[in-house]
Amino acid sequence: MTTSPTTPPAAAGTATTPASGATGAVGTAYPRVEGRAKVTGAARYAGEISFGELAHGWLVSSRITRGRIRSVESAPVLAMPGVLAVLHHGNAPRVDGDYTGPLGPPDPTILLFGDDRVPSAGWPVALVVAETSEQAREAAETLVVRYDEEPHDVEFRAGRPGTHTPPGMTREKGDLDAALAASAVVVDAEYTTPEEHHNPMEPHAATAFWDGGRLEVVDSNQSSMWVAEELAKLFSLDPAAVRVRSEHVGGAFGSKGVHPHQVAAVMAATLLRRPVRVVLTRRQMFSLIGHRSATAQRVRLGADADGRLRAIDHQAYSATSTVHEFVEQGADAARVLYDADAHHTGNHVVALDVPSPTFMRAPGMAPGSFALESALDELAERCGIDPIALRARNEPDVGPLSGLPFSSRNLLACFREGARRFGWADRDPRPGVRRAGRWLLGTGMAAASFPAGVAPSTAAVTAEADGTFTVRITAADLGTGARTALTSVAADALETTPDRVRVRIADSDFGRAWVAGGSMGTRSWAWAVIAAARALREQLDLGGGVPPQGITVRSDTTEAVAALAERERHSFGAQFASVAVDPASGEVRVRRMLGVFAAGRIVNPLTARSQLIGGMTWGLSMALHEEAVRDQASGGLVGADLASYHFAAHADVPVIEADWVDDPDDDDPVGIKGIGELGIVGAAAAIANAVWHATGVRHRHLPIRPDRILTA
Repeated sequence: MTTSPTTPPAAAGTATTPASGATGAVGTAYPRVEGRAKVTGAARYAGEISFGELAHGWLVSSRITRGRIRSVESAPVLAMPGVLAVLHHGNAPRVDGDYTGPLGPPDPTILLFGDDRVPSAGWPVALVVAETSEQAREAAETLVVRYDEEPHDVEFRAGRPGTHTPPGMTREKGDLDAALAASAVVVDAEYTTPEEHHNPMEPHAATAFWDGGRLEVVDSNQSSMWVAEELAKLFSLDPAAVRVRSEHVGGAFGSKGVHPHQVAAVMAATLLRRPVRVVLTRRQMFSLIGHRSATAQRVRLGADADGRLRAIDHQAYSATSTVHEFVEQGADAARVLYDADAHHTGNHVVALDVPSPTFMRAPGMAPGSFALESALDELAERCGIDPIALRARNEPDVGPLSGLPFSSRNLLACFREGARRFGWADRDPRPGVRRAGRWLLGTGMAAASFPAGVAPSTAAVTAEADGTFTVRITAADLGTGARTALTSVAADALETTPDRVRVRIADSDFGRAWVAGGSMGTRSWAWAVIAAARALREQLDLGGGVPPQGITVRSDTTEAVAALAERERHSFGAQFASVAVDPASGEVRVRRMLGVFAAGRIVNPLTARSQLIGGMTWGLSMALHEEAVRDQASGGLVGADLASYHFAAHADVPVIEADWVDDPDDDDPVGIKGIGELGIVGAAAAIANAVWHATGVRHRHLPIRPDRILTA
C-alpha cells in the first residue's frame, strides 16, 4: 500500500532546477514512500522472509590462504542433528563459468566448489545445510577440512614485480618529460590509500526454491535482472525459468552483485527440492563480496609560475586477485577535471593471493581524487596561489583527453557558492598559525567529479481502472530513495500526483533495466519510466476510458540512449572542510564540512541531500579511520569485524552541509545526473588539505591516524 507523501517546507538555501512536469512532483521534497514500512518493521528483508520447509545453509571458509583441499571429512557432520547435506568440490553440482557477461568473464569465486584449489583466505570450501540456522552453523564450525598449504604473497606496493598494465588502461597526449622540464614548479609525490570494505548494515542473504519448474530467488542485490541472468548462465537454465526478487535492500555500495551465497542456495535447493537460505556472516563479508583495493598513486604536476598546468601525470597502482582481474581506476580522476599540454594517465595492477576486489562507492574516483586533489593543493602552495584560484585557472573548455564538449560543467559555480558559504575569503593561507587553545585549526577544499552515464532500460506503466497508476521496473532501492524518486518522475510524466502512483521494483520478471550502480540507476530508470508514462498519457488522451484490466504501455530506451549525442557527461562539486588537530595526542576532529554540487535536475531534495551527506560522511571516514590491515604471515585480515574495522561513528561526524547549484542540460532529455557516489569524491582530500593547513605537514597516506600526526 502506498502512503500519501506530504510536502515539508523547502530547505533554506536550496537551489534546484524547476520541474519540467505539470504537477511539480520532480523537485519537491517528498519523504520515502516505503518509509513507514521500514521504521515500523513491516518491510521484510531477504534474510527474514518466511518460507515453509525452509532449510539453512552455512558456508565454510578456508583456514589457509593458498593451497589445495586434501579432504573434507563430512561423515561426522552428516550424523549431527538436523544436518541435511554437506556440499564441497567432491560432490557439488558443476556450474558453467564459460561465458562473458556485460562486465566480462565471471569471477571464479562464484564458480562454487569447482575444484580443490584455495587461492585466498576465506575462500568457500563447503556448504553445510541443516534444518535450522543454529544447527547449520554448529555443523559448519565442526567440519574438518584438511589442506596442502602453499606459500602465499599478499604484499602490495607500487611497481613491485608482477605489476602489469591491462589493455585500455592508459591514455596519453603530449611530451611529458619535455613539459615537466619546462615547468617552473613541479610536484612529484606518492599517495596511498588502504584496503577498504563495504560493510552494509544488512548482510548478504539469498533464499532459493523451485516452483513449478521455475527457479525463484529472494535476494538482497543491486539488480534482480543481473542476478537472474547470471544464475541462468551458471546453471544452464532458460533465462525465462529464473526469477529473482529483491524488494528491500539494507545498503550495498557496490557489493551486492552475484556472490557465492546465491550460487550455494541454488545448489542446495536443487539438491534438496526445498527452499534453502544462505546468509553471509560479517566475517565472510570481508572475504567473499569484494572490497576496494589498496592503492599507490604517483602524481606529477608541472606548472608555470602563475599556476597554469603544463604537465599532468597520474599513475595509479592497485592489487587484484590471482583468479579475477579488477582494476581500481584511480588515474581516471585526472582525465576530466584539468587539462595540460602533456597529459598522461595509467592504471596498473598486481595479482596477489587476496580475495577479488570489486566496485565500491565511487570506484577509482574516491581514491584517485584523494591523490589528485592533494597534489593540486601542494601545487597551489608552491605557486603561492589560492587553491580555488589555481583550479579555476586550469578549468578546461572541453574534455581534456576526449576533446568532447561537456554536456554541462558548472564546477566554477560550485567553487563560488561554496567559497561564499564557507567564508573562504577570510582564510589566512599560511599553515600552522591558527589556534583555539591546544587545537591547531585549518581549512581545506577539493574538487569532485563523477561520470553521469545512462544505460538502456525497460519499464511498464499501467493505468488502473480505479484512476491510479502502477509502474513496474526492475530497479533497485538500496536505501537511496530511488523508489520515491521514480514515483515523482512518473507522477510528472503522467500529469498526476504522487499519491496516485505505485512503483513496483526489484523483480526480474519486469524486464531488463540497468543496475543500481555507477550513479546511473535513477537516470536510466527515469528515462524508461518517462517514455512509458508519456506514451500512456497520449493513449489516454485519445479517450475511450480504462477497462477493468487496465491499460499497460511498455518502453525500451535502447535506441534513444544510442542516439544520445556524444558528450562528456559528469556531475561536479566543491568540497570544503574545517579541522582541529591536537598536536599532543594526534587527534584530528573535523568541525565542519560543506559540499556544493552541480548534479543536473534534483528529483527529490530530501533524499538527494541525504545521499550527498552520506557520501561526505564516508569521505570523512576514509580520511581518518578506515583501514583493513592484511597480515603478511597468515594472508588474512586482522580483525575482520565491525569492532576492529574502524569507521566514523556519530561522535566523529560534525555539521555536514550539502547543497547544489542549478545545472541545466539542454542536450539531455532527462536532465538527471547520479549523486550516489559524487558525495565521497574529493571529501578525503579536502580534509587532508585542511590538516596540512592546520599543521603545516602534508599527509599523503590514508587514514590520517593519530600516530601519523605524532610522527610527522
